[in-house]
Amino acid sequence: MGVMRIGHVSIKVMDMAAAVKHYEEVLGMKTTLQDEHGNVYLKCWDEWDKYSLVLTPSDRAGINHVAYKVRREADLDALQQRIEAYGIATEMLAEGTMPATGRVLKFNLPSTHEMRLYATKEYVGTDVGTTNPDPWPDDLKGAGAHWLDHLLLMCELNPAEGINRVAENTKFMSEVLDFGLSEQVLVGPEGNIQAATWMFRTTTPHDIAFVGGPTNGLHHISFFLDSWHDVLKAADVMAKKKVKIDVAPTRHGITRGETIYFFDPSGNRNETFAGLGYLAQPDRPVTTWTEDKLGSGIFYHTGELVSSFTEVYT
Repeated sequence: MGVMRIGHVSIKVMDMAAAVKHYEEVLGMKTTLQDEHGNVYLKCWDEWDKYSLVLTPSDRAGINHVAYKVRREADLDALQQRIEAYGIATEMLAEGTMPATGRVLKFNLPSTHEMRLYATKEYVGTDVGTTNPDPWPDDLKGAGAHWLDHLLLMCELNPAEGINRVAENTKFMSEVLDFGLSEQVLVGPEGNIQAATWMFRTTTPHDIAFVGGPTNGLHHISFFLDSWHDVLKAADVMAKKKVKIDVAPTRHGITRGETIYFFDPSGNRNETFAGLGYLAQPDRPVTTWTEDKLGSGIFYHTGELVSSFTEVYT
């Protein structure tokens, strides 16, 4: 029973045409649907469900919700009971409320970020099919991202006032949705304030991450690439397309991922992420990063923090 993997992220964009062009030409996604409200739905070539990204028109950037796919319909009912028993209100949206999707369980994390769970979404298949497939399709554009990999949410952290939404989210995800904790950052005079966490349901180092900040928000959405070479190619694509790059290709100490950070035209931060790092397993010991080594944890090569990376988010 329970959550299998990330399903989609819905974000706000201020210029729909520019946003669609970015996600199609820079990331290599394809538009699969546009609804009557002007929302655009896209998928990567190696994904088999109808969409993994929803763009909604808005006057500002940011996140609407993140959705995770559960194994079967009955899991939605069981998880609804568990979430409400934990003290969080839920709403079950009817089939079809979201296009091409079955029932959706809607609720807010302790940080107030909206999360949704669903069991069924229209199957459309990958771009290479399932019978004698080629390793990649011939019509790849841009970076050629394989799939939506994870996201990082900024969560209010104010120890002086006893506010730690990172720890609250982590506790909820662990106790109610059965996510595992792979890595964490501990700060403070006693080294016991959980300032950031990376959590998993699959075998990747993280399917979601929470990092403390002055306000709640979206830090980035991440798309998977095969290798370090693909990360470098993605940077070339961004340079050619005049995309604003936040952090040039480098390696994380945390998760061991190979990465580049950049912004879509509305200011939502994207990441292309490569490297398995390690297999996340329920019995794997949690990796802890201390406050004095946080720079190396985030940017392993230089060991230095980049101000925009920690201060800018939507």
